[in-house]
Amino acid sequence: MCGITGLINLKSDPISPVILQKMTDALAHRGPDGEGHWIEGAVGIGHRRLAIIDLSPLGHQPMLSADHRYVLTFNGEIYNYRELRAELEAAGYWFRSKTDSEVLLYALAHWGPEALLRLNGMFALACWDRKAHTLLLARDRYGIKPLYYSQQDQRFAFGSEQKAISAHPAFRRQRPTPPHALAEPVEANALSLHHI
Repeated sequence: MCGITGLINLKSDPISPVILQKMTDALAHRGPDGEGHWIEGAVGIGHRRLAIIDLSPLGHQPMLSADHRYVLTFNGEIYNYRELRAELEAAGYWFRSKTDSEVLLYALAHWGPEALLRLNGMFALACWDRKAHTLLLARDRYGIKPLYYSQQDQRFAFGSEQKAISAHPAFRRQRPTPPHALAEPVEANALSLHHI
């Protein structure tokens, strides 16, 4: 059980590494095998890892695509990742690891949100497209892997648990609406939130 979290400052204020660390630390119990952070300007993504399929450092997250366009953080397991990997290899993709995370990353790069329809598994994910400046949030159709989000004061936050969001001081101070569990498709600014 990994933990994912992230933050987008919609006013383009830079992400505080200290705040992103606190959000990630709130999920420490979900991933004892490592943590990772990725920050670029107004976007920050955090991950706590529980290594299951590929125990090597090549499965470290957040994971960047080879062209550095996509950044993925993912919790769960994709059961049909070998089949998807074979399709992607036939399309010219090359893999460094044996992880389902890397297969998921390139499935999203290749098929876009339509990749979600090809997945057999339990998952919650966030994928940032650095070129299009969009965030794709999704979870499996049964909601086995949780994913919460909230938007306040020109900030959008998400996490595997509500306490990752509440670790951000702006969300702790002002709570006019609680964080929402991802349940239906929503469009909000540059965000594309999906539930299949």
